[in-house]
Amino acid sequence: MKVSPRILIAFALAATAIASTAQQAAVPVAPPSPGAAAAAAAAQPALAPQSTPTQTPTAPASVAPAAVGKPDAALGNQKYDAVCASCHGAAGNSGTPANPKLAQQHPAYIIKQLQEFKTAKRPSPIMQGFAAQLTEQDMVNIAAYLGAQKQKPGFAKDKELVALGERIYRGGILNRNVASCAGCHSPNGAGIPAQYPRLSGQHADYTAAQLVAFRDGARKNSPQMTAIATKLNDREIRAVSDYIAGLR
Repeated sequence: MKVSPRILIAFALAATAIASTAQQAAVPVAPPSPGAAAAAAAAQPALAPQSTPTQTPTAPASVAPAAVGKPDAALGNQKYDAVCASCHGAAGNSGTPANPKLAQQHPAYIIKQLQEFKTAKRPSPIMQGFAAQLTEQDMVNIAAYLGAQKQKPGFAKDKELVALGERIYRGGILNRNVASCAGCHSPNGAGIPAQYPRLSGQHADYTAAQLVAFRDGARKNSPQMTAIATKLNDREIRAVSDYIAGLR
């Protein structure tokens, strides 16, 4: 059987095309270069990022301080008798040398000390416990009550030291730059309201203990008193404390 030359040529062309297609499929395709990838990405339209809803933090509500009303000495008397009188005596006239007399003390000073006991700025485990029971209004009321009470007079006991105590109280110690006590607490120990406490008639034991506490750093709520007390020795502290007890 003879095959036409045209049919043979057609078969030959078809076989060539099939082989070429198979060869192209076998050739691996190289990945696009980084530059080309970047260019392609740049050519794409930018997509707007999806916004994520955020929650605005809510500020904590501020707590307003409790309002303090006018001093009420009658309520102060009730609170004093319930909380303070067992240590500081009836009407603020302590009969215990280690516990201070509070009668006739400036109300602003009493409030300040009670606040600092409560916050431990003036350390005292005993007083901190009592002050913790008091509101600001209680402190104002107690201070008003005590400020209106009459203090019972005290007495100097050490005749040998009282003269030294008087010199320190009235004139200070010049060669050590110790200021006189009278400059702040007044010549008769009455103090200056809202600035410096009343000292006259105070128990000598209590005054001496406070001066030592200022000197030794146990009491730090008055930089002025710390600066003075650090320059006093034990004998001078006893002397000025005894003199103060007898002031009128």
